[in-house]
Amino acid sequence: MPTKNGPRNPEVILASASPRRRELLKQLVKRFRTVPSGVDEDIFMGRDPVASALLAAAAKARAVGGKYPASLVIGADTLVTMDGEIFGKPRSREEARAIMEKLSGRRHRVITAVVVYRKDGEKMLTGHESSWVTFKKLAHGDIEAYLESGGYHDKAGGYAIQESEDALVERLEGDYDNVVGLPVRLLGRLLKRFSRPDVPRPG
Repeated sequence: MPTKNGPRNPEVILASASPRRRELLKQLVKRFRTVPSGVDEDIFMGRDPVASALLAAAAKARAVGGKYPASLVIGADTLVTMDGEIFGKPRSREEARAIMEKLSGRRHRVITAVVVYRKDGEKMLTGHESSWVTFKKLAHGDIEAYLESGGYHDKAGGYAIQESEDALVERLEGDYDNVVGLPVRLLGRLLKRFSRPDVPRPG
């Protein structure tokens, strides 16, 4: 398992600018660097949230892996979905408000797709984790106070559970790290398997 760099271990790169993912990855990998992919996640939005997240995560890993072909690149993408609708990162305060109003008092699914990729040898593994979050019933003032805090910026579904759990969340079912943005246990399994010689080539 590539937990540290050395002669037999490739450099590890997290294809993300997210400080939340960076902190979570430190639980598994001692030394790595972050290289934002620059990929627009919105272009991968489709009807299937799992497929959309996997496509975006793979695109991020490939974008960075193309520049660093010998490195092991980790890509991830998080989406929120409810009643067939997919919520990515809100582009404005108004969009964030609309999402908060829809999620208020409701149970939604948080999906994070993870891709481990190395261009040399074209090795790729993918996986995804789901958690369910139930929001408190939010009054108009609650939503406006949260929007005023700016906590919706660059967050799938317009919120970060580690910053707003007390104010927004009534119940969490499943992996907490997944809701933060990187399911550590799933990634650990993928990294362990990636070190084996029988990793399939991406389709």
